[in-house]
Amino acid sequence: MTTVPSRPGRMSALLAGRPWPLVMGIVNITPDSFFDGGRHASTAAAVGHARRLIEEGADLIDLGGESTRPGAGPVPPEEEMARVLPVLEALRNAGVPLSVDTRRPTLMRAALAAGAAMINDVSALREPGAIEAVAGTDASVCLMHMQGEPRTMQQAPRYGDVVAEVEPVVRRVADVVLEARGAACVAAGSGRERILVDPGFGFGKRFEDNLALARALPRLARLAPVLVGLSRKSMIGVMTGRTAAADRLAGSVAAALWAARQGAAIVRVHDVAATRDALAVWRQFEGEGR
Repeated sequence: MTTVPSRPGRMSALLAGRPWPLVMGIVNITPDSFFDGGRHASTAAAVGHARRLIEEGADLIDLGGESTRPGAGPVPPEEEMARVLPVLEALRNAGVPLSVDTRRPTLMRAALAAGAAMINDVSALREPGAIEAVAGTDASVCLMHMQGEPRTMQQAPRYGDVVAEVEPVVRRVADVVLEARGAACVAAGSGRERILVDPGFGFGKRFEDNLALARALPRLARLAPVLVGLSRKSMIGVMTGRTAAADRLAGSVAAALWAARQGAAIVRVHDVAATRDALAVWRQFEGEGR
């Protein structure tokens, strides 16, 4: 595993020329996330979990203090900051880049000042002041495609052709728009090489939309670096018949391998060790070594 100081600017270097995806370990510092809500809600539990994921081979860690599961309501900004910042501070010398999953400009600024290397925003920097929060830094930014917002996004989402809607968003992320945010980021000082996109599996998508996007990953990955988050999601449950998220490990690992094979730059997972093992076997078969 490559270890680097946790500081802005390192994500672009890690991604450059890499033939397989980085493995992003998920740390939910929340009481209500869909899979592991409450398990790592305290600072000590979250830090301990993050360190375990790093030992298992995580290339980077994603810290989140607000659940974005379907139906989730917003968390007060001060509470989100109180959850995330102590964990970030405790991990700043952990040896891998740290990402913060947030929609809030106040937390973005504080996290970047504390050494975060990446902002992972499900709302694609739509909040007033979000673009300005990342402009002028060399942190990476992941912008997600989402129809609606977490509380309502799965209430009858509709697309004529989801790939036809998402592909232009990805195509123009550095030049025109990602929900009107890609170009604004570049104009505000966020270099295009720092911007990743997330198709937003499960975020305002029906099962058939998710499947269409998964099949379109090679097209999307040729246009911009893509972060794929399929771990333990309901899409896996539909495909496998596993209704409980706790039973979706094998399906999640298979989905991560699929994403890797299709050109994903980052796979965002709960199960780092299993994913790393699967990727190691795949790379050996592909002749790429460990």
